[in-house]
Amino acid sequence: MIRKITTMFAALLLFTSLAHADHHGMKQDIVDVAAGNGSFNTLVAAVKAAGLVDTLKGEGPFTVFAPTDDAFAKLPEGTVESLLKPENKDKLVAILTYHVVSGKVMAADVVDLTSATTVQGSDVSVKASDKVMINDATVVMADVKAKNGVIHVIDTVLIPQ
Repeated sequence: MIRKITTMFAALLLFTSLAHADHHGMKQDIVDVAAGNGSFNTLVAAVKAAGLVDTLKGEGPFTVFAPTDDAFAKLPEGTVESLLKPENKDKLVAILTYHVVSGKVMAADVVDLTSATTVQGSDVSVKASDKVMINDATVVMADVKAKNGVIHVIDTVLIPQ
């Protein structure tokens, strides 16, 4: 019961902070919205290590499936640290660009999709029913707007095959 309440409280905090980001999002790019939230510290660090900050601050539009810090914490121990090493930059870039779709895909557009091609080049599967799934990740918050696209928050890091 306490775990359920804690989870609901955490979701409420995430929603509140992202709703605030959404209100100001049209003045901020995707990187600034994520960095200002506090739930995407690992993602922002990875984007910096991969050298993708300028790209994701670019004109876009981009659709980003943004894993939270909790999503990164679900990876096997040592994975994030390993990926952030300079010698693994290519692998990190591949993983991060697998979270990005060119264009602005809002939640209302997902109903008609079964897949989407990522900037990395591979497709992700899209399933919309009572919840939206991107591969094995659940979209926990959709349509967080930024001036150069949209963020959909996911609970699992997407790994290309």
